[in-house]
Amino acid sequence: MKILIVGGTGFIGPHLVRWLAERGHSTAVFHRGKSRPGLPAEHILGDRRDLPRMGLKADLVIDLILSSAAQAQATMDAFRGIARRVVAASSMDVYRACAVMHRLEEGPLEPVPLTEDSRLRTKLQTYPAELITVLRKLFGWIDEDYDKIPVERTIMGDSELPGTVCRLPIVYGPGDNLRRFHPVLKRIDDGRPAIIFEEGLAAWKAPRGYVENVAAALGLAAVDDRAAGRIYNVAETPAFSELEWARKIAAATGWTGDFVVLPWDGTPEHLRQPGNPAQHWEADSTRIRNELGYREPVSIEEGIRRTIEWERADPPGDFNPYRFDYEAEDAAIAASHR
Repeated sequence: MKILIVGGTGFIGPHLVRWLAERGHSTAVFHRGKSRPGLPAEHILGDRRDLPRMGLKADLVIDLILSSAAQAQATMDAFRGIARRVVAASSMDVYRACAVMHRLEEGPLEPVPLTEDSRLRTKLQTYPAELITVLRKLFGWIDEDYDKIPVERTIMGDSELPGTVCRLPIVYGPGDNLRRFHPVLKRIDDGRPAIIFEEGLAAWKAPRGYVENVAAALGLAAVDDRAAGRIYNVAETPAFSELEWARKIAAATGWTGDFVVLPWDGTPEHLRQPGNPAQHWEADSTRIRNELGYREPVSIEEGIRRTIEWERADPPGDFNPYRFDYEAEDAAIAASHR
């Protein structure tokens, strides 16, 4: 089967290409040419805005970089009557729980774990404007109309070209542009005796997935025809709180310091996270496991080990969204012991 991957040279794409190739599928990667990793795939260079005019052929299309209805429509227009299905990478941020957590929607907390039938956001505003600005600097494919809800509606609403949607979790692993391990790992490597968590953030649970495992889920959704017309959550189970996750990172490094959980007003300002941490994002991934037989090929422990190894070998460059004010942190810890 000839499979075209749109945006296949970034974080998830190379793992997906290799997963498909190992199972005998012919793959082509459509991208802008800014990176050319060694992959067992044909490289097709271009801008996604040109897709409808390029006359590309594929049995199946996996689009990893959809951020708006316009982009999704262009993909469907390009492959209607050509491909037999389109698989789209979406996000858990479609759920109303995301808006409640970011205080973008009023009302009661959403029940968790989130299933594919949980309520979606009622406002087409995924994140606060300042966060969207940061994301657009990091990910060139994100446009100003970023919202995965219209993407999903477009992919799943075409009467002639079937779609499949995978709602992805917080993805970690080597190559993570958001450097999700960095706040904990840097403090460990700097020899900090204690690491502070604000109590709300310490308890907050979110869906996670190691990059190779997420790629495997996308691959399964692509090659299994039972996935046509289906939406799947992709997430590790069980979900861990931020503090539990930090403890796993610490255990993998052999760090013997302490985690200190402080109330909001006792936490240094740079460690206070905006939003409502009472709204968890824990997600249920039973559907993809039961329907497609999905299982993570890489264990959580091994994924953490590989991510730590990469972080240490390739520290952040110009982008570092995290602050490290050790003087303020020491003062907060001292104050908590009085």
